[in-house]
Amino acid sequence: MGIYINRGNGSFASAVNSQIYVDKTGLLEYTNSVLDTEQRFICFSRPRRFGKSVTAGMLAAYYDRSCDSHALFQNLKIAKSPAYQKHLNQYDVIQLDITTFHRQDENSTEMLRRMNLEIVTELRETYENTLPEVEDYLPSALATIHKKTGRSFIVIIDEWDAIFRESKSDVKAQKAYVEWLCGMFKSETAKGFIKLAYLTGILPIKKYNSESALNNFDEFTMTSPAMLAEYVGFTESEVQSLCKQYQMNFDEAARWYDGYSFRTEQHVYNPNSIVKAMLRREYSNYWTQTVAYESLKTYILMNFDGLKDAIIQMLAGGQCKIRVDSFENDMTSFKQKDDVLTILIHLGYLTYNSLTREVRIPNEEVRAAFSEVILDTDWTPVIHAIQESDALLESTWQKDSTAVAQKLDIVHMENTSILSYNDENALSCVITLAYFNARNDYTLIREFPTGNGYADVVFLPRRHSDKPAMVVELKYNKSPDSAIAQIKNKRYPKALEDYQGNLLLVGINYDKEKKAHSCIIEAWNKNSHR
Repeated sequence: MGIYINRGNGSFASAVNSQIYVDKTGLLEYTNSVLDTEQRFICFSRPRRFGKSVTAGMLAAYYDRSCDSHALFQNLKIAKSPAYQKHLNQYDVIQLDITTFHRQDENSTEMLRRMNLEIVTELRETYENTLPEVEDYLPSALATIHKKTGRSFIVIIDEWDAIFRESKSDVKAQKAYVEWLCGMFKSETAKGFIKLAYLTGILPIKKYNSESALNNFDEFTMTSPAMLAEYVGFTESEVQSLCKQYQMNFDEAARWYDGYSFRTEQHVYNPNSIVKAMLRREYSNYWTQTVAYESLKTYILMNFDGLKDAIIQMLAGGQCKIRVDSFENDMTSFKQKDDVLTILIHLGYLTYNSLTREVRIPNEEVRAAFSEVILDTDWTPVIHAIQESDALLESTWQKDSTAVAQKLDIVHMENTSILSYNDENALSCVITLAYFNARNDYTLIREFPTGNGYADVVFLPRRHSDKPAMVVELKYNKSPDSAIAQIKNKRYPKALEDYQGNLLLVGINYDKEKKAHSCIIEAWNKNSHR
């Protein structure tokens, strides 16, 4: 078995033999269907720790002709496919991880030259008497082998975008790399020696002048994974099964790690974090410990109009409209806030709804990363709101409506330039930011269906919490009394019968003329409201 050519199935065997392995071999049914077709060029980009390398190892183990992988796959989903046996261990596979070629004493151009030489040298040893000694360019070498032997190749490149991430400003090296990729996958000779090309990394393929240089690739990304959405991470049913197996609370798993939503798969979970949580029997921040803290800070502090406003609005539970098409798929070509928000989607810090074209923070794990970064910035008003949210909660539990109204006045006044009031939805964003730390004890649900309508914000206590449930109704230029009346008249508490006797009704109004909040807080008891 080689270093780059026909490496065997050891990598995938390690994954399958792990304590937790979630079967994603259904992807092979798709790759089998596109072998030797115009759709055989695939780029499937995902964030770090979302299973990219495991998938690359799976593809190599399945197709590699140098090994026998029947025992590995016989009990997995792909074994039920009619084409399973036809393609199992039938092809020559070249598998590369671009990050493994990096050396501290080389620039990217030198690295690319050495990478070609190392792979071609192994090809020369594998296919004896086929390549001249002077050959040192991989696309030409593969074309020669194909012409002399008829062999075609499956090429798998992991971390394909490493040069764009590690050598952000080295445009010369980046262009040379893209030219090499074009030689591998877009030239006329490549059409003969490529049976399947599978690229995976964090970034989609680099665009030049609004068009990809590798426009023959079908791209599956965090903004549009299409029919491959279930392979981005773990699906809801897969996580439910793991929670049952490890006796972990599924609702908490959803709160911490769900939130990536696509047209064909509404609930996709961070796989790295789910595995760690199951094995350690504890929900915590696992994925954000593996990614660079400074990178998130660098992006959200970029000087683009509206970027800070958008980040804070999402931190407050809101969503922002975004155009993802202007992003040039690299780490430096940012022209506007939407480009920054788009890179955050590809990095996994945000999730994108392609139907509404809105972006938001996906889950508790990522929200905690944002709050940690913001606490290390000069965003004083937001920091103050986060730090004072515990005091606001305590005042609410004590039914101190005057203190609650005063604290909301301060949060709104300090953040007026970001969260301006113009309707009850804007008021809801301010309330969510003001109660930022409530998520430690509550699940916050905006527009919660209750009784005969929708409560603006409902605070549902977590299992470990003894805090009261809270129904919050918001009014704009009306009165807190009308908010309380609406809660009662529309029978909102009926949907929260499990919390009867430990339920607070909170009515909040903002008076536009007085530029002040007012509040009424009542304890609800069903026996006294019959």
